[in-house]
Amino acid sequence: MASTEEDFPRGGKTKQTTESKAEPVRRHTEVDNLFETHTSEESKKRKGQKGDALKKAKRQRTSKEEALKLNTTTSIDILQLKSLKVGTLLLGCVKEVADLEVTINLPSGLLGYLNISNISDSYTKILSDHLDSASSEEIFSLASLFSPGMLVRCVVARLDTAKGGSVSIQLSINPKEVNKGLSTGSLKAGLILSGCVESIEDHGYLVDLGIKGTKAFLPKQAVYYSSKRENLKVGQYVTSLLEEVKNDERVVRLSISPTAVAQAVADTAHGWTLTSLLPGLLVKVTLHGLILEFLSSFTGLVDFMHLEPEQASTFNEGDNVKACVLYVEPSTRLVGLSLRSHLLQPGGDVDLVATERIGEVAHGCKMTALHHLSGAMLELPDQTVVFVHRNHMKEPMEAFNLNRVMAKPEHTCRIMDFSPMEQVHLVSLRQSIVDAPFFRRYHDIQPGQIVQGTVTSLQNHGMMVKVTDYIRGLVPRTHLSDIILKNPEKQYAVGMIIKCRVLSVDPRAKKLTLTRKRALIDSSLPPFLTYEDARRGHVSHGFIVCVKDFGCIVCFYGKVKGLVPPNELSTEPVIVPENVFYVGQVVKAKVLNCDVKKEKLLLSFKAVAGGDTEGPPKPKFDFEVGKVRKCKFLTGLEVSILPEETTALLPMMHLSDHVSNCLLLWEGLQEGDIISNIVCLSKKKQTITLTKKPTLKSFLEEGGVVAKEFSDISVGVQLIGWVNNIMPYGVFVEFPYGLVGLAPKAAMSDKFVGDTAAHFQLGHTVVAKVTNLDEEKHRFLVSLKVSEVPSPERDGQARLIRGLQERKAVMEMMASRGDSDLLKQLSAVTIGQRMKMSVDEVREDGSVTFKSDELSAATVLATKDHAPGKLATGQECMPVILHVDLVTSEVYVSLLAKLTGKRKVEAGSTHTATVHHADRDFAVISLGDTAQLTVIQTTNHLNETFRFDAEKLTAGKTLTITVTKSSCEELEGLPLVSWELAPPISKRLISNSKRSKGMYRYGDVVKGKVKTVKPTCVLVTLEDGSTGCVHVSEIQEVVCVGTFPTSLLKIGSEVTARVIGGREGNNNLSLSGHRNLKEDADVKPVKTKEKLKRYQVGDDVICFVSKVNGVIPQMSLILYGSVFTLIGSLKSLICIIQGAKHPEKLFKLGQAVSAKVVTVSSSKPSRLSLSLNGVHKLEKGHVIMGLVQKLDPNLGLLVKLPFSAMGTVAMEDLADKYKPKPLERYSKDQLVRSVAHFKPGSKSNWQLSLRSSRTNPEKASVVKDPEIVSLDDLSEGQIVRGYVRTVNAQGVFVSLSRSIKGRAQFQKATKYFLASHQDYAKKVPQSTLLTTKILSIDKESGLVDLSLLQEDTGKPDVLPESLGLHLRLTGEAKEKRDATKKRKRTESESKQNRGRTDHCITWIGTAENVSKKKTKKGKGEDSDSGVEVYFREEEEENKCEPAEVEKPVPVQPARLQVTGGFSWDAALSALKPASAALGGEDSSDGEDGEVNTKAQKKSHHVQEIEKREAEKALTKLETELMDPGLRPQTAASFERLLLGSPDSSLLWLQFMAFHLQATQIEQARAVAERALKTISFREEQEKLNVWVALLNLENLYGTEESLQKVFERAVQYCEPMPVYQQLADIYAKCQKTKEAEGLYKTMVKRFRQEKAVWLSYGTFLLQQGQSDAASALLQRAIKSLPNKDNVDLIAKFAQLEFRYGDVERGKAMLDRILTSYPKRTDLWSVFIDLMVKHGSQKEVRAVFDRVIHLSVAVKRIKFFFKRYLEYEKKSGTPESIQAVKDKALEYVESKGTEAAR
Repeated sequence: MASTEEDFPRGGKTKQTTESKAEPVRRHTEVDNLFETHTSEESKKRKGQKGDALKKAKRQRTSKEEALKLNTTTSIDILQLKSLKVGTLLLGCVKEVADLEVTINLPSGLLGYLNISNISDSYTKILSDHLDSASSEEIFSLASLFSPGMLVRCVVARLDTAKGGSVSIQLSINPKEVNKGLSTGSLKAGLILSGCVESIEDHGYLVDLGIKGTKAFLPKQAVYYSSKRENLKVGQYVTSLLEEVKNDERVVRLSISPTAVAQAVADTAHGWTLTSLLPGLLVKVTLHGLILEFLSSFTGLVDFMHLEPEQASTFNEGDNVKACVLYVEPSTRLVGLSLRSHLLQPGGDVDLVATERIGEVAHGCKMTALHHLSGAMLELPDQTVVFVHRNHMKEPMEAFNLNRVMAKPEHTCRIMDFSPMEQVHLVSLRQSIVDAPFFRRYHDIQPGQIVQGTVTSLQNHGMMVKVTDYIRGLVPRTHLSDIILKNPEKQYAVGMIIKCRVLSVDPRAKKLTLTRKRALIDSSLPPFLTYEDARRGHVSHGFIVCVKDFGCIVCFYGKVKGLVPPNELSTEPVIVPENVFYVGQVVKAKVLNCDVKKEKLLLSFKAVAGGDTEGPPKPKFDFEVGKVRKCKFLTGLEVSILPEETTALLPMMHLSDHVSNCLLLWEGLQEGDIISNIVCLSKKKQTITLTKKPTLKSFLEEGGVVAKEFSDISVGVQLIGWVNNIMPYGVFVEFPYGLVGLAPKAAMSDKFVGDTAAHFQLGHTVVAKVTNLDEEKHRFLVSLKVSEVPSPERDGQARLIRGLQERKAVMEMMASRGDSDLLKQLSAVTIGQRMKMSVDEVREDGSVTFKSDELSAATVLATKDHAPGKLATGQECMPVILHVDLVTSEVYVSLLAKLTGKRKVEAGSTHTATVHHADRDFAVISLGDTAQLTVIQTTNHLNETFRFDAEKLTAGKTLTITVTKSSCEELEGLPLVSWELAPPISKRLISNSKRSKGMYRYGDVVKGKVKTVKPTCVLVTLEDGSTGCVHVSEIQEVVCVGTFPTSLLKIGSEVTARVIGGREGNNNLSLSGHRNLKEDADVKPVKTKEKLKRYQVGDDVICFVSKVNGVIPQMSLILYGSVFTLIGSLKSLICIIQGAKHPEKLFKLGQAVSAKVVTVSSSKPSRLSLSLNGVHKLEKGHVIMGLVQKLDPNLGLLVKLPFSAMGTVAMEDLADKYKPKPLERYSKDQLVRSVAHFKPGSKSNWQLSLRSSRTNPEKASVVKDPEIVSLDDLSEGQIVRGYVRTVNAQGVFVSLSRSIKGRAQFQKATKYFLASHQDYAKKVPQSTLLTTKILSIDKESGLVDLSLLQEDTGKPDVLPESLGLHLRLTGEAKEKRDATKKRKRTESESKQNRGRTDHCITWIGTAENVSKKKTKKGKGEDSDSGVEVYFREEEEENKCEPAEVEKPVPVQPARLQVTGGFSWDAALSALKPASAALGGEDSSDGEDGEVNTKAQKKSHHVQEIEKREAEKALTKLETELMDPGLRPQTAASFERLLLGSPDSSLLWLQFMAFHLQATQIEQARAVAERALKTISFREEQEKLNVWVALLNLENLYGTEESLQKVFERAVQYCEPMPVYQQLADIYAKCQKTKEAEGLYKTMVKRFRQEKAVWLSYGTFLLQQGQSDAASALLQRAIKSLPNKDNVDLIAKFAQLEFRYGDVERGKAMLDRILTSYPKRTDLWSVFIDLMVKHGSQKEVRAVFDRVIHLSVAVKRIKFFFKRYLEYEKKSGTPESIQAVKDKALEYVESKGTEAAR
């Protein structure tokens, strides 16, 4: 019933649907009682009165205000996003076309997205094929298939929800989805349907309508006469008219004529149902208000946006008008209609209004209509009517307030988009959108603007920035900073908000280029946006884009760029501009000349730098060092000194004494800020340097000792300066007035200085003491040691107060500017303050994050140590503020209970404090148990920068502090304290006379006790408790080889040593224990490179074993304080001593050994390569050790040798006595002993030998197989042994030595006859050891002929008798056979000359045999391809002649062979016409006859005899003509026979052969063409035979072009697949492998559903030896073919593997199939046959044992038992036969037992 009601929706069903659709109208009426008062009777109308309210509303049009109220009761809801469901059919309009997606406008302003995979199945298939096989077939882009404004029918495929909650509508225009409701029976002429072009045919297009069983054809003529399209493409969307339905709805004809499509209207006769109704249909409707009736029984709705504004008032109840179906919701039966005129032309396009107005803000807009739950219509000041959706009448997170909207008389809106379906602009009343500087349009952004965006990604070419939700920009890599950043990810992170400046914008391409160069962003100079702005004399900032010899090209904003010639680059001459300028550099340029029309700009750097600008003279600045001034911050490092406005430099490092504060102060400064308390430092040329360092400022103001010149400096003077440069040997310190001194590495600190960069930073303020003066060069040395420059009292506390005040000032300054709420929140927080927070997240590492209303924008964090106990998310707590990090915007807090309940502290009291947080300059501590927090400096002295790990202030460290002030105002009420490190728990007793720990210097002599003795070092405990290490090489001056120096020292013994180095990691000192230690000895450190220079290749050294790893001993040696690793690896180890395979037995740790230097490597890691046998390079005759790297059956062994060399060992050089399997004894990484023969070239490998006679010549050994160096070592008749290298058609090639090979022809290789050399190769594989006899030696060509026969070598034949092969004929038998062959050949030729021989014509090569009626082929014969007509002798003669192969020849395709010795292979020049050959004797006889006639006249009797003989000949000729089995000998005879049998391809082929016999190629082609025209079209196989013959003809005698043309014609007129197959076989047999493979690739794409094609391709690949390619082809075939064919396909491929490929692989494939399908007895039979042929007896019996235990029918098991028994009778023994019988009996008994049960 349901289906009946659905297909015939009449009666009550329709009324219910109409009523249900009218319910939303009544419901809206109830909701909108805000505007009118309705009685209860109005809400209880009967069904027949549903239109009264609508009619009444139309009559009550009095004014706009009344209409505004009335529309709330008469409107139908527009299509909402929430009402869309999967399967909803919609009419859409193409908006934009991208590479992989099409954006489609839907009704009511909705947007949908059409993916490239949702167009049609045919287009998707083309794409997938193109991706899978890299096909060259043309793929049309989406831009060629769709155009903006095109109307399409689509269906909602799915609704995707993004992370932000927005819903994306994914559409599909696949005809299967759109026309899902249509079936074959519902097709009627006159329907308007949509589809996609499926394929392009000769006379038209096949269009996919998505209806199964129906093919739609669109003629090309109809497309040509259409006004819009000329050529359609596969996948193109078309809206067409169904003109004709044929063949029971299986074939339909379409038309896309615009006029015909536009005039077609859906009718009831078409049989439309609610399930088959489609959007875009034109229907005739009857008006009932906003509810329309159409197709006599259907009801649809039309909303206010789809009524024509000017015609809406003219509509009356009951009018009949045209409407367009807008959308169809199948589940709710909801149909939306449109009365707009631009949609009443389906298949056409919709006009898209230009987007210039999108983004425009309009003021003074009036609301003309308000519609319930939909939105409102507004009228702009220019009287344009626009629509605002209900959601855009409020802010996103606000509730909708209708009264507030209605209360405003005028509105300000922003145009967001244009809806082509409704032809109306869409606007928004949201204040956030109206106030946005940019919206969707790139047109709104102008070059030179400052924009703010969010970093979205960092890529190699730059950084992507999101300006708005619709606008993205790119910051190129060169514009990420003022300098080129190597690691941009360190400065930028995803999500960071940054300020950029627009360089250029391309609205069409939607490309926006930005810059982050601060010099460009902060530039106050007027930018050059156009060439008109670049007027002469103007100066602006730009950036260099190109540096060449002819100058620099400078780019400004937009497309403005100019050239700076070389003479304008600088005031000084610039020879190479690349050395001075770089790409991306920001420069100031002055315009010299500008041509606006030609867009040419000439610039100058010199005019700017040289001050070539006009302006009033500036007042002269009176420079004085130490004078306090004010200045105004400009850009970068530039400031302007007030009031003179003199430009000066204020480096960032001079903003504070604390390095960490310098960056904060610099970030907080903005252009125009006034900086006070600035002191002048120095003046160099025209550059004035300023400082704001408080220590320097107070030093200059207090009148300290200041050296203005070098003469003012004296030794011992203390000066205040700053670190200017850091070098590996020390740091340079600069002082006021430009004086610079050097602090050497030894004078930098009281501690050991390893890395100078780890102690100081550039700009660090230091106190220096002058130690040395160089009067001549005006240079001086200073010391920065804390012990030599004491700090003034209270200096540390003063610096602490100044540093905290600087941080507070920066925070207040940045917060006062209102840059962000974050800074305001951070500035209000103080250390020690308690705040109410809630736990946000407990991390895995134990740390906790919090949320707080007062710090909503910052990250509040408590480390693991400050979050005790278990905390739950959302738990309320009151943590204490520890630290505020302005750089990372993080606030560190603590929940420790001991920090709550503050108690007052008194001045002078001492406490044990705990560090809770520490950074570079400051630390936060708590004062004992008082819960008081305060801040201290991490250092007490300016120069105290480096500390050991135990001395560093880290969280948890305890200090001893003394309270100086209980409450300090400068510290915001925190206590001011002084501190020192708490003493360690355990103290070492150290002699006061000795220096403190860690204070040893290079060269000091120390004493200590031996703590630990190791093989390679000795640990010594010094008097102060520190530990030193004495290397094994530093114990004795003279070391004897083989001794262990560390064994001389005992634990506890006292030793005296000298300091020669130190290690910072474990604080160990490197000591030397040499006996001759002198106190005054001058010991200086030596650099690593200098140490290495002392060693030369070939030097002898004493070293010590430090590690033995397998076969690689590793030596170590300490060289003047630096330990080097000396690798004794295989590349440098040359051991000829016994036991080299086990070096751990020869070398012990710490043992002294003597070695020779092989190589010296100065690159890191520095090391020497050593040799332990005194050899440092390879030479011929050396006995060397090597590692086997590879085993190659052709080359032998590949060996890795010392000194990075490689060598090869031929199989003949492996031993003095050859073994059958020579490589079995060797494995990879095996250590072998060999002798170096020679090296062929500089880049070649060494030739090695493993023969015992070579490696141990002193030992006499028996050499069974002597080494053969040259042909002189061989003689004829000599018996030698060798290994088989290759077996091919020329014979068996045997390797006699490394360079000499011999050949044994097959006549001399075996006494048996073999049809193919491949059979011999299978029985005699590569590397087989054979005994041969030398037959002959050709020294000129280097050829050696061998014999393997038993009578020559005395060894059995290499082929066993069990193979059952035929013996090769020899001696008299062969001579007799040759004589018989010669006699028969003579007789055959004489018979051919007389033309009386009967010929047997055989057709080979097609799927169906040509001579089907005459000859029957056995099932086992393989079908060959091509036309092959050949002649045979009588079968009896062929049978009695055994075949003999003199020399195997390459396989050639069988060709047409005809009388007269004609062959397809013969050259045309060697061919002679058959008539000439036959007429030679006749002509000579004729001449003799004439002579005889003239000489003697014939008698009457003789004439009578000749007459009777002529009559007999004529009678015989007539008899022959009547015999159909005889072949014609003339063209006329062929013509006569063809008249009787015109459809016989056999006759036509014989006719072609007749012409080819006479070398008449063109006549043969003409015969083939006649045959193709004459043979009836019904005889497809006969025609195919002729086509194949013609293909063979062109392949042999034509060109590639002619063959291709014939092939294309054959494909057009025949079934394509057989033609492809035949040509592929022709290529394969002619050894045209490349062409055959290309053709097969085309076949598997075009005929991928044909199993035979895959099998044919697989056979070809396996025949070519491409086994891996065949396996890959099988996987492709499994994916392409139906699942039911997979088993048979794999089985066929397995059989092919047995026949052509790898037997083991075929066996594994069949085994896997039978494991999965054990009941396939047919496959078991095949498996058994193959195993009997290719497997061993053991394997065959295993297969039989498996198959007889299958759970299949008894009769099938009986069949296998019979086969098993037959096999054993043939190949087994009586015992095995009896075993099979016993198994059969056991099987019968088991079956009987089962039956009894």
